[in-house]
Amino acid sequence: MPEPVVAPVSARRPLAPGHVGRTAAVLSVAAELPEGRLTTSELAERFGLTEEWIMSRTGIRERRRAGEHERLSDYATRAGGAALARAGVPAAELDLVIVATMTQDELTPNTAPIVAHALGARRAGAFDVGAACTAFLTGLAVGASQIESGRADLVLLIGADFVTRITDYEDRRSAPLFADGTGAVVLGVEAHGGDRGAIGPIVLGADGAHADSIIATHEERKLRLDGPEVFRNAVARMREVTEEAVAAAGLELDDIDLFVYHQANARITKALGERLGLPTERVVDCIETLGNSSAATLPVALAVAEQDGRLRAGTRVLLSAFGAGFTWGGGVIEWGGCDG
Repeated sequence: MPEPVVAPVSARRPLAPGHVGRTAAVLSVAAELPEGRLTTSELAERFGLTEEWIMSRTGIRERRRAGEHERLSDYATRAGGAALARAGVPAAELDLVIVATMTQDELTPNTAPIVAHALGARRAGAFDVGAACTAFLTGLAVGASQIESGRADLVLLIGADFVTRITDYEDRRSAPLFADGTGAVVLGVEAHGGDRGAIGPIVLGADGAHADSIIATHEERKLRLDGPEVFRNAVARMREVTEEAVAAAGLELDDIDLFVYHQANARITKALGERLGLPTERVVDCIETLGNSSAATLPVALAVAEQDGRLRAGTRVLLSAFGAGFTWGGGVIEWGGCDG
């Protein structure tokens, strides 16, 4: 795969800050994925379909699936601990732990206090963010704003969902999409004297008129979705918010090195790239072997891009997601990351 061309930082237009005061930055990323896998071949046999039929509609060949007795909080803790280690940040120094999820282990308590305790983040506040597949980006906006305002110096943000726990495996239209996973980032004060690692403006949106298009009730506890309606709105909203977020950062699409979208469905990602005129090598598409793990897909995709060499210091990244509610968002960061 061709590598994105990253211009020298000194030669690039500056990234507009998210706030006029302190600038928040992403210090590290890490992911923790279940070993279990559910293949499209297995689902095809169950539904009486062909693997090619499912692949053509989802782009997913296999998806990660947690074991029956595995806990989301344990995976979130391990992802968070790995991100802290990579950033060189002790858990005891954290001011906030935020977990973006809609599938916590219990109805209450939330996942974040459990994770904070397990990590030893005893002086940190802790809460969950619920915005479905947009929850990680929403948490990024909240964490960055806390740092920009001076109310926090170090924030651990985790995207974690075990979506297979609420998947209806009698529904051949939706069941092949969903997966389990966790990913985490450490946020801190940008300290490079420039905009390397900086989190720019984050644009969020919502339209509750479409609340029934992706829904899971307390009574049934199974995801139901209107596929065509979700597809149309996901492509339209993420396209719009991509352009809005890039403009808010004082940039143009050509200034962005890497586009990281919520890994909802390969057809959605492809349609976005085509309508925005994006080269395929600049769009992260890792859904084939990971599936759609809701709030976890953005940090997991960042971890994948870092591992394959596309995400390096100075890389300009557009993040965007779309989820139930409807909710959506977009934001630009310049990657600082960590060594190794």
